[in-house]
Amino acid sequence: MTVDPAPSIQLLRNRTIVLVGLMGVGKSSVGRRMALALDLPFRDADNEVEDAAGRSIPEIFAELGEAAFRDGERRVIARLLEEPPHVLATGGGAFVNDETRFLINQHAISVWLKADVELLARRVGRKDNRPLLKNRDPVEVLTELAKIRSPAYAQAHVHVQTGDTPHAVAVDAVISALRDHLNQESFQP
Repeated sequence: MTVDPAPSIQLLRNRTIVLVGLMGVGKSSVGRRMALALDLPFRDADNEVEDAAGRSIPEIFAELGEAAFRDGERRVIARLLEEPPHVLATGGGAFVNDETRFLINQHAISVWLKADVELLARRVGRKDNRPLLKNRDPVEVLTELAKIRSPAYAQAHVHVQTGDTPHAVAVDAVISALRDHLNQESFQP
């Protein structure tokens, strides 16, 4: 009897997959498409936080501050991790929180989506809904955030470099990397 060295799609459906990385890297857009490809539900932690708080993220930041936002984000992610397997896109700072990162890595497979800062700056510069970018240069902010957050992101189970390609290419790269990860897990003593 031979064993297929690449885990099947079904194995990828057995655990929640959490996408982490800087703003603009495509966690939500890639996550939605990946959920479709894997036939899993999709959740966006930012949307879930807004629903729980009854206000937008910019309003939470303005009225309550970043610390209150991060606390609510941690609680929402903990609740989502108790749900059946799904694909979860997190906010850019979620995985930096030690407790949130621990919960994610204990109860899910974490995937760090990485991309060049210049590409991310072009993407996020088109919108005005990012509180950390308010009245600031996106390249400067993202460079600073990458320096601070990369050590935390590096603790994700899987790392996938993305670029300025169609989302389908990123989805295929993530699924391939997840298969490799599960294959390595199954061969560890």
